[in-house]
Amino acid sequence: MSETASPAPYRSIWRDLQGVSFSQGFLDAGGIRTRYLHAGRTGAPPLLLLHGVGGHAEAYIRNLASHGEHFDVWAIDLIGHGWTDKKAEDREIRHYVDHVLRLLDTLGFEKASISGESLGGWVASRIAADHPERVDRLVLNTAGGSQADPVVMERIKTLSMRAASEPSWEFIRARVEWLMADKSKAYDDLVACRQAIYAQPGMAEAMKHNMVLQDMETRKRNLIYPADYARIKAPTLVLWTSDDPTADVSEGRRIASMIPGALFTVMAGCGHWPQFEDPETFNRIHLAFLKNEPVPEAAPIAA
Repeated sequence: MSETASPAPYRSIWRDLQGVSFSQGFLDAGGIRTRYLHAGRTGAPPLLLLHGVGGHAEAYIRNLASHGEHFDVWAIDLIGHGWTDKKAEDREIRHYVDHVLRLLDTLGFEKASISGESLGGWVASRIAADHPERVDRLVLNTAGGSQADPVVMERIKTLSMRAASEPSWEFIRARVEWLMADKSKAYDDLVACRQAIYAQPGMAEAMKHNMVLQDMETRKRNLIYPADYARIKAPTLVLWTSDDPTADVSEGRRIASMIPGALFTVMAGCGHWPQFEDPETFNRIHLAFLKNEPVPEAAPIAA
């Protein structure tokens, strides 16, 4: 009798939630219907997780279990994204900041630790610079907002608009694969999740409003400049990756050098979603920093 090879295991985002006590729902954040994923214990230190442009709360699906053991964790869909309200207006950084501050007020958090990836890191940087009293600890994960590279901006805009205008499996997969150094990590279940979001009525129009930050003049007036980074008071970890498609390691190191006392670390073999591609390493580094414990992989960068 011939042997039959076992099929490769199907990777589902639900697999990462098996055995995890979590909730999904909506809340009114000062008039903005906001979708969230929540894990952890009420009364624990609050932690807010912010995804990148075109993204959604599932960016952190592989981090909820470990972080929920120590924090009151909220991963949200930012305004104009996921299943959150999509007002018919261009969204610049101030709009996202306003949304996050409304959310903190709604949840009753005077301050919280904020960890943001890409656009989420951009928003988190601006909050930490302009509203230091609202931020406990700050993580900038392959964060945007420090530069304006026209090639990268055009690539993000092209992939995102194509996927939102024609949410075919091929176009959605291409957008998800762009996030990963290892393209095999663009699991079918993740592609299907994003496809459902992008297939919503009005999503193509919403994406146009989300993409304004990829236009040069709009981007320039929203950038985080050295004087802004210098005003950040919260303990900060800048986390970069070896294969980030938006900027190389030197840009992450430059950001860290502008923030007083910031730590800097690099995750190898990851692209723009290290928290998803290598959750074991990310969770170890991220949790150590957020718990104010030594992070062996991180070091301060001299200004």
